[in-house]
Amino acid sequence: MLVFYAEFVVLFVMLLPSKNLTYSLVNGTVFNTLAFLALASHFRAMCTDPGAVPTGNATKEYIESLQLKPGQVVYKCPKCCSIKPDRAHHCSVCKRCIRKMDHHCPWVNNCVGENNQKYFVLFTMYIALISLHSLVMVVFHFLYCFEDDWTKCSSFSPPATVILLILLCFEALLFLIFTSVMFGTQVHSICTDETGIERLKGEQARWEKTSCWEAMKSAFGGPFSPSWLSPFSDLRCKRDPNDHLVLPQGEIIEDDVIEIPLV
Repeated sequence: MLVFYAEFVVLFVMLLPSKNLTYSLVNGTVFNTLAFLALASHFRAMCTDPGAVPTGNATKEYIESLQLKPGQVVYKCPKCCSIKPDRAHHCSVCKRCIRKMDHHCPWVNNCVGENNQKYFVLFTMYIALISLHSLVMVVFHFLYCFEDDWTKCSSFSPPATVILLILLCFEALLFLIFTSVMFGTQVHSICTDETGIERLKGEQARWEKTSCWEAMKSAFGGPFSPSWLSPFSDLRCKRDPNDHLVLPQGEIIEDDVIEIPLV
């Protein structure tokens, strides 16, 4: 709804009444493109499986099918009764374990995990960009209206125009700050190969950390290309669902442990 409000003010208060056709076309195209990409990224982050672990799979038959070596252990989540891969965490909202869970985001009504982190990063980036673009256009429109007649710079009355622009300015500034912080936090988490929940819990790294560039390629689905910026491209680096399932004996974790006895 907030994006549609910004769309209304940008188009009907600032761009359509403008006498400069080139200015209106360029800014209208840029704003609508960014808004479309932001909404598409939001949809993908909301609807993409973040990396949920199948619930209730901690059965004897399934564990035997893993063909574990003697002395190896797997970890069972006591809350959802699932085999818990390394770096997976149980979400109290989704009621399931999520692989490389960063956090549960109410804005997308979904967890942010290894399968949809790219789309969440794009969502925060595009919202920050349209917020910045809106702020710049509001400033220029105020300057234009001060220099010209207020009754000619908008199809609305001067008081209505001022109120609509101030509300848009407040909305854009608020979301510019919020999404910029979220974007920076997500990029930092990817580059340090440490999720938000791992950082909050102060977990010691039991995994071999990768470089920032390799972590970015893993999160965005391959080597750098224009597809990194597209919410319509899927992750090309498909993860094995059993990857990092088995941990070496001796690791400590606050979950139930299922150990394959030595023979």
